[in-house]
Amino acid sequence: MDMSIRDHIINNFKGDNYDQLRSAIEESIAEKDEVTLPGMGVFLEIIWEGADQEMKNKMLDIIKTRVEEKTKNNNSN
Repeated sequence: MDMSIRDHIINNFKGDNYDQLRSAIEESIAEKDEVTLPGMGVFLEIIWEGADQEMKNKMLDIIKTRVEEKTKNNNSN
């Protein structure tokens, strides 16, 4: 069986409850481990596909604002 990274990540979280999902996301962010980035990308893809236009616009606003903040903070160091 040849499984894509996307399918592998989805299968790893199949059956997880809200607390397990939250923990996985928060740990991934806290650890800043780049190995977890593909998983976070799959989560974003899942969210994006299920979002209506209003939610997508809100996510884009958050992403744009946070990218600008992080860029500003990185340039001031």
